[in-house]
Amino acid sequence: MSILLTGGAGYIGSHIAVELLEAGFDTVLFDSLANSSRSVVERIERITGRAPEFVCGDINDAAAVRSVFERHDIDCVIHLAGLKSVPESAAKPMEYYRCNVGGMLTLLEAMAAAGVRRIVFSSSATVYGTSGEIPYTEETPTGCTNPYGRTKLMCEEILRDCAAADGEFSAVLLRYFNPIGAHPSGLIGEDPRGVPNNLMPYITRVAVGALEKLTVFGGDYPTRDGTGVRDYLHVVDLARGHVRAVDYAMGHAGARAFNLGTGKGVSVLEMVRAFERASGVKIPYVIGPRRAGDIAEYYADCSLAGRELGWKAELTLDDMCRDSWNWQKRNPDGYGDKA
Repeated sequence: MSILLTGGAGYIGSHIAVELLEAGFDTVLFDSLANSSRSVVERIERITGRAPEFVCGDINDAAAVRSVFERHDIDCVIHLAGLKSVPESAAKPMEYYRCNVGGMLTLLEAMAAAGVRRIVFSSSATVYGTSGEIPYTEETPTGCTNPYGRTKLMCEEILRDCAAADGEFSAVLLRYFNPIGAHPSGLIGEDPRGVPNNLMPYITRVAVGALEKLTVFGGDYPTRDGTGVRDYLHVVDLARGHVRAVDYAMGHAGARAFNLGTGKGVSVLEMVRAFERASGVKIPYVIGPRRAGDIAEYYADCSLAGRELGWKAELTLDDMCRDSWNWQKRNPDGYGDKA
């Protein structure tokens, strides 16, 4: 079976590629390398012993996307390609709508022309907004507070409409919570451009001396230590969830959303302490003001994924911290020149 993985050279995509190849799938990576490195493909081969096909292209380039389907007999698509920064989406909303929503339409048009009716979509817990009761279930009302989240929700709705119009169309909507960690080999991991927006890469950059200290945004939330609580899951667990989602898509029609998380909340300070235990490195931090739009606490109810996909997160917080540190200390400059 052949899988097209858009955004396949990125942080999450590279880990999915490893799991797909190790599960025996033929895998075609499609990535613009705008926020990733060509060297990732070689590292994936080193881990798996199998070389994925790689195509450099932009998800909004209709001719490039069509050509992938013309040259490869694709059975299912896993779609990750897109922009993903919440703060940047607020500053550049048009770029996010054109890339994320426009890219989805370009991909779906190419799929339709090729007769491909199976897709696994990289969605996000941001579709739930800030007002739902926790833990979030797939029935929690949506209510996005930023353009990034709205692009994810719009793409979900487009896929639901496609499934409603075509009884053979299958869309699995995977709502990620907070993926962290890296492959235990230390060969692939998270390498954001510039100052990281997410907690773990910020911590690891402090640990290797690239950043002076961690700023904790808010220390007065109504949580057990005053800092924000989130549902962090290991990126390898997340990647394995996509393999299960492909199996599900091949056997089910319609559109279905699934939460992927651990079902447990971890505070910022708990994460700092866990990383210090795993690395032996002290992480200096200061408490700063809250960020606009942040909420005190959220985590997932992942029981539906357990029942329907046969998936659950198995790796621990200590595993996440150990593998994040292993990646960063082996690659203090990340991939170097991503291009």
